Amino acid sequence: MVPLSKVQDLIAKHSKLEKDLSSQEIDKKSFAEKSKEYSDLNDIIKEANSYFSFQKNKDELEKLINDNESDKEMKDLAIRELHDLEKKNESNEKKIKLFLLPKDEADTKNAIIEIRAGTGGLEASLFASDLFKMYEKVSHKKKWLLEVISISKSDAGGLKEVIASIKGKNIYSSLKYESGVHRVQRVPDTETQGRVHTSAATVAVMPEAEEVDVKIEDKDLRIDVFRSSGPGGQSVNTTDSAVRITHVPTGIVVSQQDEKSQIRNKEKGLKILRSRIYELERQRRDDERSKDRKSKIGTGDRSERIRTYNFPQGRVTDHRINLTLHKLSEFMEGEIFDEMIESLVIQAQENELSSI
Repeated sequence: MVPLSKVQDLIAKHSKLEKDLSSQEIDKKSFAEKSKEYSDLNDIIKEANSYFSFQKNKDELEKLINDNESDKEMKDLAIRELHDLEKKNESNEKKIKLFLLPKDEADTKNAIIEIRAGTGGLEASLFASDLFKMYEKVSHKKKWLLEVISISKSDAGGLKEVIASIKGKNIYSSLKYESGVHRVQRVPDTETQGRVHTSAATVAVMPEAEEVDVKIEDKDLRIDVFRSSGPGGQSVNTTDSAVRITHVPTGIVVSQQDEKSQIRNKEKGLKILRSRIYELERQRRDDERSKDRKSKIGTGDRSERIRTYNFPQGRVTDHRINLTLHKLSEFMEGEIFDEMIESLVIQAQENELSSI
């Protein structure tokens, strides 16, 4: 049960913000901050008011039901109203609990997505390419902006690794459950016996960190420059434009050579580095908070097998929530991506609610 004092605080806060926003003395910065807070509270204020007045309304209906002087028709109507009121109150309580859950500060951020071919050789690199195309299609449908930061191709159109930034509204909250091992089961084009092969690719999704989120000191960086090389080791250009950045305190290493300019490669490398450091710190805090919980949907462990794509059977299964969709082709086209994500979000919220 949600304490009424907490609900009363929400109602009082909403009223105060409404008053503050109508004041002539409020400055632009405060107006922007309070408008955002007011907008968030607007999503729950109706439920909060209803929940707060529930007991009073319930008492009135029960008084009518127990009144010997009330006629049968009036009592029957009151019984139905009480049933609806209690049902609505349960729904309101759940919504308020979800609203009061600690917010993930990174949910509203853009994201950096890294996809790497795992076990399975050439077939793994082809699957990594298919996964990247899927995220491209999802981004296109949702009008997100996807920009490749770094890409390393393999033979036959596959990908050894690709790193991209995805910008839009609440990107990280939409993609954070994609981190982990994605396993594929299918018959490769080169397989003459028709046997199903299993291979894998890893996906890591991180919030895109701004400079205000992570302060990187120059003294903590070791920067090496070298000559860019293409497939097979041939030289892409004759200048030392490729950059390897090592963050000494964490040991995180980022290499960037896609651009011909050393400055641009350094900028891109620092962008990735900043996000990896930010994610490392978030994971440390999350682990501390969640170590006492019995269940938690993983959002960062690259070694955790999260999903299987079975092409012969046309199904995609998410192992964390035991959800199987027999619409693999639509999923790979980005058509039903939201169906999977919504199920993951609901389960994650249920886990959080059970820990309150």
